[in-house]
Amino acid sequence: MALDVDFLDETNSLAEDAAKLSETLLQLAAEKENIPDGSEISVTFVTNDRIQEINREYRDKDAPTDVISFALEEMGEDEVAITGADMPRVLGDIIISIERAKEQAEDYGHSFERELGFLTVHGFLHLLGYDHMTEEDEKEMFGRQKEILDAFGLER
Repeated sequence: MALDVDFLDETNSLAEDAAKLSETLLQLAAEKENIPDGSEISVTFVTNDRIQEINREYRDKDAPTDVISFALEEMGEDEVAITGADMPRVLGDIIISIERAKEQAEDYGHSFERELGFLTVHGFLHLLGYDHMTEEDEKEMFGRQKEILDAFGLER
């Protein structure tokens, strides 16, 4: 297992299967992205109200969203990377709105599992530095997501 995944379900509403699905997908994505064994990541499942608070506080967007990622490896201007052979790589945090995932699954006409899987992989790729700010970057990121989800068996 490449990743050490820490889950927190603030909604207290998810079946254990949801965390298992996310964990298995994250392990597959970590393998495909050559993430070193022992790397750490946290995944928190929240409500729309909670993700709206986080979105407002950290992104100045006062609306609920589906997934937010906080990469811990992004360096600010005056920051110095602290690394060592015996230190695990800490990738960051993924926060997913379960309410929003259910709404979007219905809107897109696919399963909650497919939507949760998509949001998990999307958040993970953001932690690795992928983004979708330009058309070229979006093509790369969404292509990578599709590869991982298809390999897992969660095609659209």
